[in-house]
Order: sequence, then C-alpha cells, then structure tokens
Amino acid sequence: MPVRVDPCLATLVEKPPSGPDWAFEVKWDGYRLALHIELSGVRILTRGGYDWTDRFPSIAADARRLAVKTAILDGEAVVLDDTGRSDFGMLQRALGRRPSAHEAGAIVLYAFDILYLDGHDLRRLPLRERRKLLEPIVGGREGAIRLSEEVQAEGAEVYRAACEHGLEGIIAKRRDCPYRSGRRPDWLKITCRRRDSFVIVGYEPSTVPGAIGRLLLAARKGGELVYVGGCGTGWTYAESAKLRDLLDGIRTYSPAVNLKRKGAVFTEAVLVAEVEYRAWTDDGKLRHAAFKGIRERADDATVFELTS
Repeated sequence: MPVRVDPCLATLVEKPPSGPDWAFEVKWDGYRLALHIELSGVRILTRGGYDWTDRFPSIAADARRLAVKTAILDGEAVVLDDTGRSDFGMLQRALGRRPSAHEAGAIVLYAFDILYLDGHDLRRLPLRERRKLLEPIVGGREGAIRLSEEVQAEGAEVYRAACEHGLEGIIAKRRDCPYRSGRRPDWLKITCRRRDSFVIVGYEPSTVPGAIGRLLLAARKGGELVYVGGCGTGWTYAESAKLRDLLDGIRTYSPAVNLKRKGAVFTEAVLVAEVEYRAWTDDGKLRHAAFKGIRERADDATVFELTS
C-alpha cells in the first residue's frame, strides 16, 4: 500500500468538453484530502502530504465504519451551507480558525476516487472501473464520508446549471484514463468565477480602527514573488480585526516584493489567501478581488504562478 500518492490535479479551461468520454461532477469548495484506511489505523493527508487526521475527527471515525480493510480514497472536505453549497469560509471556521456555529462534525468528505482497495493498487484502472469499486463503498451514505455524484448530462448543460445555482464550477474527467499524479488534461476544471491562492505580503490599514483596508498579494514568477494587487472585501469587521492581529505578529521591514506604498504594513510571506476575482488588468493586477479565506503556506502548491 503506498505511503502517499500525489494527487491528480485538474487543468483550468474556459469551456467544458463534450461527448460520452467525459464524466462531470460538482467542483467542491474545500480542502483536497487523501483518506488512508490502513490496518494500523486511519490517516488523512493534505494534497501537500501533511497529516491532518486530528483536524477531521468525524471523517476519521466514519472511515473505520466503511466495509473495507485497506483503502485510499481521494476527495474534498467541505461544509455545506443551508442551500447545500460548499463554503470554504464555513469550513475554516469549523476547523477552528475563526468563531463558528459549525463544529468539526459538520465537515463532510465527498469522495470522488479510490486508488487502493484491500491489497490492490487501482491507479492503472480507467476511471469508470474505479468508480464501480468506489460507489458501493460510499454511495448512499449520510455520514461524514459521502459519494461525489457524477452528473449525467452534457458538459455545457452541467456547467450552466452549476453557475445558475451559485456553485464554484464543475470538474470534467476522462472515463478511460488511469489515475496519474500531477496536473493533467485527464481532469479539467471549469469555474464560474476565477479562484486562486496568493501570498499575503502586507496590508493597508482601514480607516476603521483595528481593521484591514486592503490585503497586498503576490503570485509566483519563476523563483520569486511578484505583486499582483490586493483585495479589500470579503470579510466582516471581526474577521478583519482578527486577520490584522495575525499579520501584525509577522511584520517585516524587508518586503517580499518590490513595492513602495505609503502607509502599507509589510509582512513575512508565510500566509496564503484564497481569493475570488473576475479577471486580470492589462498591467497584471487582479480585478474585483474578494477575500475567501487563508490556506496553510505549508500546502502552498496552489499559489498562483504567472507564466508571462
């Protein structure tokens, strides 16, 4: 049984593919996790390989009730809002990063793939065969581990419905492909709104005492960080004040980017902000950006990288 499997990552495209070779699912808004069920116990690993088992006790407990001896499930941990949509901010609050009415038990793992089962490595099997093995294990469950259902419709129709219902987007997967680690064209993501992660390099204080007016953000370019603008919406006053306290604890006088801005407070480049935005400006800055939450820098494989 593999100790760890690097996840298969979806490639961003503008339009969904069409035809019977493709399967479609909802794009969940949460944390990508690998659930390892082993003879010695349960491990829950992030996409970067960090052990977060203790952060998801309800998922770990439910994993022990599955009718398998050993398995590796690939999925996304989410918290659902009142309309059944996954909400990343609610997930972070449930994990204890911010005050929440949601407890860790509200977190659900939507499993969409199985890589290993009872002594057999399944990664060489086509997706359609892996799904046949996954569905009897997690299908029809109402616990902390559930099946991420395939949507039986044409890609354009699935995408249109997802956007109309306020979802983040959809995932398209080739039914005949094996499971291959890394970013591949086998899996595609089509988003209703652009969503990426950027390194926080500082902030501008708000006119409201104790709050943040605007986060200063950077993307990767080669081996460096490049300033890409900022965001000044997406938080309550309480969340803004708490974030400012956090950033004040990592102030620096050596900015991580080449930026001079009067009144700005620069910070060590150790936190990553999840940001939703509409597009890029001609000079390489984010347009209409809104803050959605903070991810672990230790798992910063998702930090946006500029290609030009």
